[in-house]
Order: sequence, then structure tokens, then C-alpha cells
Amino acid sequence: MVRAQDSYPCGREFKSHPWYFFMDNRPIGILDSGVGGLSILLEINKILPKENLIFFADQKNLPYGKKTRKELRMIVDRIVQFFIENDVKAVVIACNTATVYTIDYLRRKYETPIIGTVPVVKTISEISKSKKAAVFVTPATGKSKYLKDLINKFSNGVKIYIVGGTNLEGLIEKGSLNDRKIEQVIRDWFLPLVNKGVDAIALGCTHYPFLKDKIQQIVGEKVFVVDSGGAIGRRLKQILTNNNALAVEKKEDYYFTTGNSSSFKKLAEQLLEKAVKNVKSINL
Repeated sequence: MVRAQDSYPCGREFKSHPWYFFMDNRPIGILDSGVGGLSILLEINKILPKENLIFFADQKNLPYGKKTRKELRMIVDRIVQFFIENDVKAVVIACNTATVYTIDYLRRKYETPIIGTVPVVKTISEISKSKKAAVFVTPATGKSKYLKDLINKFSNGVKIYIVGGTNLEGLIEKGSLNDRKIEQVIRDWFLPLVNKGVDAIALGCTHYPFLKDKIQQIVGEKVFVVDSGGAIGRRLKQILTNNNALAVEKKEDYYFTTGNSSSFKKLAEQLLEKAVKNVKSINL
């Protein structure tokens, strides 16, 4: 099995450094079923620019929305175990579907901090003036008890529409960000809700922030369009600060995929708008 620390310079050997108890350059593991989680990686790099990241795209098992709860637990658990073996100091589940079906199980099993990704229901409920808002999610996330519980807890009288099944994530995985079909899908799914008075939209899939500008342009400036990336970055920073685990030196980010490494690299460079190094294909 390929191990990140075969080429990653910030693993267990860092503990021999005399300043070990005042800093922690061990990496943070970020996982998703595909490239959507790169939107979370971008936000983490903005908020925590000195942190070293390992990104894992489980493209072999894409889409997670078609897996059972049992299958998802087995799949995500293997990835988290891979991270633990490579001495990460925190794990970010950069996938709404994986979060709602596995995070409680994983937190019971591992002591390493695990941060999940869920639609920002509280945020859209607070900023909606019309008292009508929407969450755009994958079908699996939309059907989850986890999301329903979030809405019951945080909607505070705001009508929340749950919309799933756009397949925008599939188009993004194909690298089709400029496909005219994307614009048409956005119009078909988003505009009817805007016409009903929805003025706040939560992007409940980590693929969708890569379309945020397109969505905003179509729904208009009077509609708030928000995602979870910033909240996750801030929560991660809080946890690392409380644990005295902030890094002091950025080295390199590493990328793993269970799919084709060349295809992943090409798409990652398109989404991140920069050259991507250290990409490896792995079979878990």
C-alpha cells in the first residue's frame, strides 16, 4: 500500500524536533468521493496557510450517494485508517453525504479530531429576509435524518426547501464547468425557487462551490448563495488552536486518488487554478 509518509516530510519523525510541543507540522487529512472536496481544501489553505494537507479522492467509489450506510462506513473508515497510519493530526470529511452517514460512527472509533461537512442551515435561516430558503444537496444527503434534524434545530420558522438530484456534481467530475448544460441545469432547478421567494441558498455538496459564481449570476444579487467551506476552515483552526497543534511551516500538499492519477491531476489543476504536484493513485 502506498503511504503518504513515504514521501511526506512531516510525519512521526517530527516528534524528535525540540520544539515539538509548541508546534505541530503533521498533515491534515481531507477526504471526498471525488474532486468536490478541493473546494474545502481551498478554504483551509486560505484560513490556515501554513498547514500541510493530504487530499484523498475516492473516485473509484464515486458517487457515494448510491452506497448504503454500511458500505459508506466501510469505505470511509478505510480512508480514515489510511490517514491515521500516516500520522495526521485531524481529518476533514469534505463530503456532505459521507458526513451525515458516517461521522458519528467515526468519532466513536477514533480519538483524532474529525470535522464533517453539512449544509449551513443555520446560516441561511438567519440571513433569509423572506423566511424562505433552500439547500441544494445530493439525493442521499437530502433523504438523511441528519439533515432533517439540522433543519428542525436551526430553521427557526424559515421554510427550507430540500433540493437534490441536479447531477451537477457529475458534470463537475467530468471537468465540464463550461458546459452549457450546467447553466441550463442551474436555471431549471434554482429559478423556480427564486420565483417562490427563496432568498438564501445553501450549497450542500462540496462540488457546488466551483459553480458559485454561475449560480449567483443566474439567481441575482438579492439572493444569498453560501457554502460550508469557510465554516469548516474556521472550525478546524479553532480545534488546532485549542490542541496547540497549529503548524508553523508549509511544505507541500499531497493528493491521492483511487481513480486515474493523470485525470485527477488535470481536473484538480483546472479547479484549483494552479499546478498540482505530488499526485498518486492508490488502491485501498
